Amino acid sequence: MRIILNGKNHKGEILSNTKIILPRRGEIWLVDFEPTVGAEIRKERPAIVVSSDDIGKLPIKLVAPITSWKPDYFSNMWLVKIIPNDINGLEKISAVDTLQLRGVDKNRFIHKIGRLSPNVMEEIVMAIAIVIEYQ
Repeated sequence: MRIILNGKNHKGEILSNTKIILPRRGEIWLVDFEPTVGAEIRKERPAIVVSSDDIGKLPIKLVAPITSWKPDYFSNMWLVKIIPNDINGLEKISAVDTLQLRGVDKNRFIHKIGRLSPNVMEEIVMAIAIVIEYQ
């Protein structure tokens, strides 16, 4: 478990409260993606943790942001449709955007929203494989 006491977040603001940040693979967290550049996905939004829990010494997790689902997304193989339910905690039909994978410091994680099923995680892994042309 990682505990931050009177540390600083990614904006340089002092964190005066104790905050436990322990994002795990397959979990959905609200993540602050600002600041961004160009076409990078913006603002605070849900994101799925895709990196292994056993890799890395830095306090960084690889995430795929979640955006609202649009009907024309069916033709985009890097977008994975997510139907809201009590386990994932999403409020509307959404899309995991595996083209916008990003390594983020744990201080960007705001709070846990829910968790994805192993089947949906497998779909996300396959979409990532398409993005990186893994054979």
